[in-house]
Amino acid sequence: MQSATSFSPPSRQPSRDQWLVLTAAFLGWMFDGVEQGIFPLVARPALQDLLGVEADRLIGTWMGWITAWFLLGAAAGGFIFGWLGDRIGRVRSMMLSILAYSLFTGCIYFATAPWHLALFRFLSAIGMGGEWSLGVALVMECWPEGKRPLLAGAIGAAANLGFGLVGALGTVFSVTRDSWRWVMLAGAAPAVLCLFIAFYVPESERWKSSIKGVVVTPLREIFSARLWKNTAIGIVVASIVLIGTWGSVQWLPSWADQLTGGKVANAKGVTQMLSAVGAIIGCFIGPWIGGKMGRRTAYFILCLVSLLSSAFLFRRVDAYGPLFLGMVVLVGGSTAAFFGWLPLYLPELFPTRARATGQGICYNTGRIFAAIGAVQMGLLMRHYEGSYARAGASITLIYAIGMLIIWLAPETKGKPLPE
Repeated sequence: MQSATSFSPPSRQPSRDQWLVLTAAFLGWMFDGVEQGIFPLVARPALQDLLGVEADRLIGTWMGWITAWFLLGAAAGGFIFGWLGDRIGRVRSMMLSILAYSLFTGCIYFATAPWHLALFRFLSAIGMGGEWSLGVALVMECWPEGKRPLLAGAIGAAANLGFGLVGALGTVFSVTRDSWRWVMLAGAAPAVLCLFIAFYVPESERWKSSIKGVVVTPLREIFSARLWKNTAIGIVVASIVLIGTWGSVQWLPSWADQLTGGKVANAKGVTQMLSAVGAIIGCFIGPWIGGKMGRRTAYFILCLVSLLSSAFLFRRVDAYGPLFLGMVVLVGGSTAAFFGWLPLYLPELFPTRARATGQGICYNTGRIFAAIGAVQMGLLMRHYEGSYARAGASITLIYAIGMLIIWLAPETKGKPLPE
């Protein structure tokens, strides 16, 4: 379906169309965050229900595999919808991606076995993986270049706002073996957003101009002699970020539940909400540092702070309480700051006609490696006899590699988006 309006070139004052574009991208990624946040909240009671067990050792293994399949689905979605975004447009592709993640999340209500969770999480993740690259490309192409750091922070914060809203729900609504299905059914609600996008959100004029008179082959272009190095470095820096987050930080609500022995009903929700609060703040700090000090310096600083804060949390904290919750805010903020940095940096690596594909490949190939990290977290959980802390301490060493590899990346501060 074509959108009802067309986008006008940027002016000094943001136009109505620019605000509509930003609103659609923000809400799309916020609901994506809601979908991501639902599962950590329900995972433990859902698996206890479906497996008929209490022990975290077996649950941790299943969580590792379900998380891995989610990440593989997100990677597939990034490839598919990124390519579609460069071929049929950002807006129509975004609608399809939101519809996919909404409906398949709702289907989890009907799960009767753990592998059903993995299947529907995989299918919903296809839509989630696509929405990120489409929303980022649309916003960055429709707003002035000087606004990019702030907009990158807003987009990064959107998912964490959604993640936090789910956490807030968890503080007042105890997710149990009897109630988890209704939480997943509510995950289908974002499908309504597609109507708003269909009728009000304009397509990127920059994209439409870039494809006039040319055969669009975005996949071939991002691996061409001119761009393959940018693609490779984008994959590596995104992979480090995603491994660190999905291999450890996403498990914090379950760790809180374990530390309390399940006796503090809102421990998972409070942990998830505070992690999201830190993440929202971090998502604005990451691109702000990138805008002031350069993209590479910002990434190095974020890796250093993430490494140190994660080491303290996982190696020094062993009880649920104020120190644990305070460190959750800090770790949530430092590790999520990358998700404000990535929307700033990745669009600067690729030309307009291949931007959605390039971003999708980089971000979502990173999710494939993060899937491996999630499986390893599950295996480490078994090796460490159900210890989230020892497994998380091992996985988060990945940030040390990021501190070295970023200096091989091109610096793009102060440069216009490539055409």
